[in-house]
Amino acid sequence: MRKLLRSISIMCVLALLVMAAACTEKPAETTAPAVATTTAKAADTTPAPADELIVVGFAQCKADESDWRMANTKSMQETLSEANGYKLILADSNNDAAKQVADVQGFIDQEVDYIVIAAVNMDGWDTVLTNAKNAGIPVILMDRTINASADLYTCWVGSDFKAEGVKATDWISTRFTSDKEVNIVNLQGQLGASAQIGRSEALVEAIDKNSNWKLLAHQTGEWSTDTAKEIMTSWIQQHGDKIHVVYAENDNMADGAIQALEEAGMKVGGDDGVAIISFDANRAYLQMTLEGKINCNVECNPLHGPKVAEIIQTIEAGGSPAKVEVVEEAAFYYDTITQAIVDARSY
Repeated sequence: MRKLLRSISIMCVLALLVMAAACTEKPAETTAPAVATTTAKAADTTPAPADELIVVGFAQCKADESDWRMANTKSMQETLSEANGYKLILADSNNDAAKQVADVQGFIDQEVDYIVIAAVNMDGWDTVLTNAKNAGIPVILMDRTINASADLYTCWVGSDFKAEGVKATDWISTRFTSDKEVNIVNLQGQLGASAQIGRSEALVEAIDKNSNWKLLAHQTGEWSTDTAKEIMTSWIQQHGDKIHVVYAENDNMADGAIQALEEAGMKVGGDDGVAIISFDANRAYLQMTLEGKINCNVECNPLHGPKVAEIIQTIEAGGSPAKVEVVEEAAFYYDTITQAIVDARSY
């Protein structure tokens, strides 16, 4: 927007100069139409100068932390490309909350046009977001929510993580009758991330409502396949066949749990194996759902780039986006999913 204002000022000055020159020329001159024609042809063939691109600073929590996050990063890069009129500056915090706040302050210092944040943690944002507001830079929160006054950011776009968890716990209720003991282990996401908080909260509330459900163990697997496998191996040694359900808060951790269970000789998924709950529903893991290894996989759509671009264009046009933009998501089950559903998945 600031670049647009500068461009308008320059154009106004040029227009005044052209008018002044016109006052001294003969009325019969026909050079003006020729100039207009040449200018029109140049506009059709010459790309916009770099200083006319909309500059977006993107503070990503960890660009490659999971298959979901890589798809999310790619969506932003492909949508906010120079060919589409943007210059995207990606800052990967590597799940370091302090670095991410510093990255956002760096965007403010660079005077970018917009800032997009996929937050590492929910807390610690007040000061830097106040700085962004004072600088007149709109802030779009993506995927993860934060604990900050709503007037410090323009809008949020993403998933309802607790609602995702409720979809999963509803499936557990249909799998196990109320007279059967249900022992659950919970592989949590990175502690403090809103996705972890929402999904864990849904499980805790469901356990409180079902007296036959018991949480045997819970620990963060940091969204990682290898870390989850190590933790699951330890839980198998402690609890063995007492484990009835693995509630893994993303696909990668579900994969690690499945590997550990299979290496221990335990049956996984299907009608009578250890029930596996997963989140994200990336294509490879929907295939595992079709194969029966994952019983319930709750979708979390990572393709936020187009929605972010839509919000930016709304602001550029002088409009105001909705404060909250929740993406629609589904859940997939091992006994109803089809190959066509898996093949249709773009990520």
